Amino acid sequence: MNVETPSPSRTISAIKSPTFSSKWLWFGIPITLLIGLAAILIYNYHALFSVEKLIAGINQDFFIYLLIGVFAQLVDGTLGMGYGATSTSFLLSVGVPPAISSTGVHVAEMFTTGASALSHYKFKNINKRLVTYLLIPGVIGSIIGAYLLSDVIDGKAIKPFIAVYMIFLAIMIIIKGLRNNNVKKKTKNLGILAIFGGFMDAVGGGGWGPIVTSTLIGRGRDPRYTIGSVNAAEFAVSFASGITFLLFEGINGWQVIAGLIIGGVMAAPFAAFFVNKIPRKSMTIIVGLLIIYLSGRTLLKAFF
Repeated sequence: MNVETPSPSRTISAIKSPTFSSKWLWFGIPITLLIGLAAILIYNYHALFSVEKLIAGINQDFFIYLLIGVFAQLVDGTLGMGYGATSTSFLLSVGVPPAISSTGVHVAEMFTTGASALSHYKFKNINKRLVTYLLIPGVIGSIIGAYLLSDVIDGKAIKPFIAVYMIFLAIMIIIKGLRNNNVKKKTKNLGILAIFGGFMDAVGGGGWGPIVTSTLIGRGRDPRYTIGSVNAAEFAVSFASGITFLLFEGINGWQVIAGLIIGGVMAAPFAAFFVNKIPRKSMTIIVGLLIIYLSGRTLLKAFF
């Protein structure tokens, strides 16, 4: 009996190609969750809309929110942080009330982070082991933070403390980016980092990327895989906090939510593509400068 011996190239290809179960894990679960969420939102809130309202809602304001969603997702998907801070800042600047801005951003992130995770997976920017370490602790932290923000604490009061921490991290990141030998060091306590990042993201309206991505890149991890992996884990974190906010706060401002979702989903593949094209040193410095800028804005708003 003649048994065909597979060539080395075919063997390597088979090893590298993802299995069906792996594809289901990375594509099927996020898509199923997003379709289910969309169906629930439409079922629960369809009575609030009519054909006339929907047509009237597709106006200049809607396209402004869409552009905000595009820009915020390009920032977040390319640099691994800044969606919440960027989108919230722009929404407030065009006159959207803070309550509607917060709800809109958290609900929209449930969809945009899903699209971002799928895009980063497609472009092979993900370290699956790192995602595994971050996912569950991040979800736990985000649920706790969203619940406390709804009933117990004032998120605005603790934002200056988060900002100071992020500026400190940013300085470390820029120094490492300017060095030629950015040696990778072992990152300990990933679970604690993820819980803290998820908690602060829910409480402060943003922070998963700046806290988790900054710390990991500051420890010498490759920005491409760090950003892709942190974005992938962020889908679960945002989904958990978004559901918690919906249970306690409900939903308002459908124009804001729809614009952010559509714009973010459109931009996600482009952001994941650009991660591969930006040099490591340049990306590291850009991440640090972005954190300083966003954190500086937070401090100015807190004291003036």
